[in-house]
Amino acid sequence: MGATRDTDATAGALRSIEAAFLLDPRGRTLEGATEVWLVRHADCYLGLDGQADEDPPLTALGREQAARLAARARRLAPDAVYSSPLRRALETARAISERVEVDDRLREVGTTVEGGRLSVAEPPEEVRERMQASVADAVATHRGGRVVMVGHALAILAYLCDVLRLEFGSLRLLPYFTSVSVVRVMGDRRMVGSLADVAHLEA
Repeated sequence: MGATRDTDATAGALRSIEAAFLLDPRGRTLEGATEVWLVRHADCYLGLDGQADEDPPLTALGREQAARLAARARRLAPDAVYSSPLRRALETARAISERVEVDDRLREVGTTVEGGRLSVAEPPEEVRERMQASVADAVATHRGGRVVMVGHALAILAYLCDVLRLEFGSLRLLPYFTSVSVVRVMGDRRMVGSLADVAHLEA
C-alpha cells in the first residue's frame, strides 16, 4: 500500500512539473495555453554571388524548405499565420497559408556590415520590446490556440533569450532556415518548448 502511495505521489509530482511548463500528460500544449511557433524564413541567399538585394525572394532551395515547413504546419492547423513584411518571410508564410497577417515588429534586427563582420545596429532592448509586443498581441488574439510567426534569425533569438532570461547574444544557437522554436504562453508564464527544430527538413 505504501509503495502505491509513493508511486501516486511521484506521478502527481511529475504531472505538476509538466503543468508548470504548460504541458499536458501527453506532452502537448496545456489546454488554455497558446502555442507560438517562431519560424525563421526559408533560404534566400544561395546563389546571390555578391549581388546586392536588400529584400531577396526565396531561392529554389528556399521554396522547397518552405513547402516542407508548410506540410508540417498544416497538419496541426494553426489558428493564424503572422509574418515580417520582408519578402523572404512573406513568401515563407504564404506557403503555409493564403491568409497572412503582416506585422512590422517581426522584421529583422538592424545590422551593419563592415570588414566582413556583421554588427547589430538596433539596441537589443528595442528588439526585445517589439518582439514581446508582437507575440503578446498574437497570443491575446488567439488565446489557447496555435500561431505561426515567421521572422528572422536575430529577432527570434532576441525573443528566445528574453524568455530564457539570457543576455542577448549569449545563446549560442543559429536558427537555420524554416527552423521552428516553440514558446508556450499562459498569462504571464512563457515556456520554451523547442529550439530551432528542423525535423521537417530531414525527412
